[in-house]
Amino acid sequence: MKSIKFLNLKNKAFTILSILVMISVTSCDKEVTELEPFDRITESLAFSNPARVELSMVGVYDAAQSGFYAGGQVRGYPFGAANVEQGDMRGEDMLNVAAFFAITYEANYNTASANNVFMWHTLYGVINKANIIIEGVQKAATDGVLTAAQASAYEGEARFLRALSHHELLIHFARPFGHTAGASHPGVPYRTVAVNTADRLESEVVKGRNTVAECYTLLLEDLSFAETNLPATRSGVQKVTRATKGAAIGLKNRILLHKGDWAGVIAEANKLTGYSLAATTDGVFANNSTNTESIFSIENASTDNPGVNGSLPNMYGVAPGRALIAISPIMYNNPAWLQSDLRRSSLVSEAGNGFFSNKYRRVATQEDYNPILRYAEVVLNAAEAQARSGNTGAALDLLNSVRNRAVTTPADQFTATSFASAKELIAAILFERRIEFLGEGRRWPDIHRLALDPDYNSGGIPSKVAFGNTTKASWGFGLNYENGVYKGSRTIVARPYDDFRFLWPIPLDELNTNPTLKAQQNPGY
Repeated sequence: MKSIKFLNLKNKAFTILSILVMISVTSCDKEVTELEPFDRITESLAFSNPARVELSMVGVYDAAQSGFYAGGQVRGYPFGAANVEQGDMRGEDMLNVAAFFAITYEANYNTASANNVFMWHTLYGVINKANIIIEGVQKAATDGVLTAAQASAYEGEARFLRALSHHELLIHFARPFGHTAGASHPGVPYRTVAVNTADRLESEVVKGRNTVAECYTLLLEDLSFAETNLPATRSGVQKVTRATKGAAIGLKNRILLHKGDWAGVIAEANKLTGYSLAATTDGVFANNSTNTESIFSIENASTDNPGVNGSLPNMYGVAPGRALIAISPIMYNNPAWLQSDLRRSSLVSEAGNGFFSNKYRRVATQEDYNPILRYAEVVLNAAEAQARSGNTGAALDLLNSVRNRAVTTPADQFTATSFASAKELIAAILFERRIEFLGEGRRWPDIHRLALDPDYNSGGIPSKVAFGNTTKASWGFGLNYENGVYKGSRTIVARPYDDFRFLWPIPLDELNTNPTLKAQQNPGY
C-alpha cells in the first residue's frame, strides 16, 4: 500500500525519487483540520472522503509555498518567496547586498548550485503532487466519494498549479518561445503522469524534454480546463489563495504574452471580471487578502513561512529585516521614474546603506503573501498587446489606469501627444512594468520573453551594479544617467543572449537518474 511520506533528502536519485512523495499534510494555516497521523496517509485513504481530499489538495498548495531546500530547510521554494527573489536577482533593477544571492546575481550558477537546483526539484515536486491529485479525484468521482463537478474543480486547481510550475521552469531552463520557428527547440519535460508506483517511475525516469511549442500547448490546455471548472470566486482569504476562474484567465493572459499572441492576450484580459486596481499604490501590500487587485497569491502565515533565510520581508525589508535585496541605482536613479511618483514614497524604504522595497512589511510575523498574479499585470499585458496591435488609444488608456494612481500631477501624466510613435508607447509600457512590479520577481520573465525582440531586448542578462561599489551617495535621482542610460559603475558583467548562462542548467543529480535528459542538457554545462 502506497503511503504519503516526507522526502528523504539523503537519497541520491533526488528528483525522480522525490516525485514519489505523496501529499504533505503538514499545513499550519490553510483553513482545514489536520488528520492524524499527520505525516503518513495511504493514498487510498487520501481520497476516501471529501475532508481528506480537501486536505490533500491543500498539500499541493503547501508544496508550492514551502518546498525543501538544502539540508531540509524551508526557504520558500518554489513560490513562497524564492521565485520572487530569484526573478529579481537574475535582473538588474534590484541589487544583491551580500553573498546570499551572489551566484544568481552574477550568473555563476552550475549544475550543483543550490538556487537553480532546488527550483527545479521543488517545481517538479509540486507538479507530481498535482498529478496525484488529478488521478485521485478522478477515481474518487468514479467511486462516488466526490461528485463529478467537485472532482473537476479539484482537478482544475491541480492543473492551474501544474501550469504555473511548468511555466516557471520554462523561463529559467528553456529559451523563449520565439527562439526557433514554431518554437521547436527544447523546453522542459511536461509531466502529466502521477509517479506513485515503481512501474511509473521506470517509465517516467527516461522522459525527455518536450519542445517549447508542446509545452505551451499543454499549458493552455491545463488552464482552459481550469477556467471551465474552477469557481468564479471564493470566500475569505481563499478568494486570493486558492485558484479561481480569474486566476486561470490571468495566468493564460501571462502565458499568451510570453508566446507573443497579442490577440489572445487581449481576449483573456477582456474576459476577466470581478477585479479592479487598488485605489492606492500600496493597497495590495497593505492588505494581503481582501484587496480588489490580487488575483492569486501564495499564502504565508506567522506559523508557516519561509523563515529568516527566505521570507520576503526579511530579504527585502530594512531593519529589523535583513535587507539583503536593495533597489539598484540603475532603477532608483532613472529619471523616467519620476520623483513625484507616489511609489517612490509608499513602496520604498530608506536605510543607511541604500534604498529598499517597502512592499513586504511584516518582518516580525513573516506573513506577507507572495503576489503571484495581480490585476495590474493583466492591464499592462493588455496595454502592450493593444499597442503592438496598433490600437494606441486603448493601450494608452490601459497604461494610464495603472500609472495615474501613482503619477497624480496632470502635467506629468501621459496624453495622446506624449508619444511620437507606437514604438515609444510600447517602451513606456515596458518601463511601467519595471516600476510597478519592482521587487516582485517579474523582471527576469520580461528579460526572457523580450530577449529576441528587435526593439526592446536587453541583449541577454544585463550588466549590474555591485553593492561593494556603492555608498549611500550612489542613489540619487538622475545620478549617472545620460540619454536614458545608466553610466555608473556596473562591475557585474553582462551575459549576451547566446551565452550558455542565459539559461540555468538541468541539475546534475537529475541527469544522473535520467539518461534521456543527460543527453539534453542545456549546451555549455
